[in-house]
Amino acid sequence: MQASDFTKGSPGRIVPTIGGQSAFVPNDLPPPLVWTTDLVGYISAADRALGRLAGLGQDMPNPHILIRPFLRREAVLSSQIEGTEASIPDVLLFEVNKKVEQRVPDVREVVNYVRALEYGLERVKTLPLSLRLIREVHHILLKGVRGEQGAPGEFRTCQVHIGPPGMGIEQATFVPPPPSEVPRLLGALERYLHEPSDLPPVVRLALMHYQFEAIHPFRDGNGRVGRLLISLMLCLEGILPMPLLYLSAYFHRTRSEYYDQLRRVSQSGSWHDWLTYFARGVASEAMDAVERAQRLKDLQSEYLRKVRTARASALLTQLVEELFNYPMVSVAKVAGLLHVTATTAQEHVDRLVSAGILREATGQKRNRLFVADGILEAIQEPSFGHPTPEAEKG
Repeated sequence: MQASDFTKGSPGRIVPTIGGQSAFVPNDLPPPLVWTTDLVGYISAADRALGRLAGLGQDMPNPHILIRPFLRREAVLSSQIEGTEASIPDVLLFEVNKKVEQRVPDVREVVNYVRALEYGLERVKTLPLSLRLIREVHHILLKGVRGEQGAPGEFRTCQVHIGPPGMGIEQATFVPPPPSEVPRLLGALERYLHEPSDLPPVVRLALMHYQFEAIHPFRDGNGRVGRLLISLMLCLEGILPMPLLYLSAYFHRTRSEYYDQLRRVSQSGSWHDWLTYFARGVASEAMDAVERAQRLKDLQSEYLRKVRTARASALLTQLVEELFNYPMVSVAKVAGLLHVTATTAQEHVDRLVSAGILREATGQKRNRLFVADGILEAIQEPSFGHPTPEAEKG
């Protein structure tokens, strides 16, 4: 990173750090913003898409069937941005059989993301989005995985840099603030999160995400925590009634632009482009979530219709509901979910196989796994083909 890369419009200052290198210290939020017609249009499009998604969550008789499928998808994609290779089936298999970790080492990192996000979503019901909560989430994220040596749950006390793997600070594309600046910067960010604001929620989300990434408060795991905080804020500020929107799919799909936009804000104060990029992502992913949710809702209705036609017991109906949380199951898993014996669990699994809802996936006589292919396909679908929305014209 060269000091000459930063213009007079940069929202921060360049300071010296280790080895005579330069580091960037961002100014406190909020920055001065210029409101153009197209930017306002993009924000409006994002707000409308969020409203539609919020309404769908409120109208569904059991919207909680959407939470775990969406959460796992976010965990996989956010972790893949950081270079992991675990897939949604890997995560589901791990939840049934922990031995899969020997075959897919990355899977525990994704499972940790799921746990960290679940923990954060529960905590924000009673605790404000605070530095304490951010540290707790980070601790869960890095416990027992790569980066654990980077002091999980503790803000950094050393200099970090961002660049190609194995490269030193001299070849870094970005050098975050020296560790001596981190406590003050985080304190200012926390105050900003708690202050009343007239800015649109989508703008506040975009500003918060940029600031967290610019500060880079941990030795490792900053990107995942920064994306996770978006989901927490959407629920904490009442924008969505439950966690149904995640942006990692958009960031993963536009990865080069994502990093370029963050870097351009630091170098030249390109807030307009960053806010436009972020708002387009919110609108695109909200529309995708609406259709993904509708597909899962339709599957639920179809499956319940099938089992009710077969004069299902209440337990069979319950098992259908549980499949949206756990689309890959074993007989032992079903027995635990329904609190029944293995024999009873096997009977219910067999009925769902006969109904075409479950498929035996191993071809074995023992340790068999059963997959709800329709649910898994709806979760894994890369995209429902939405173009990135254009700005709404007044």
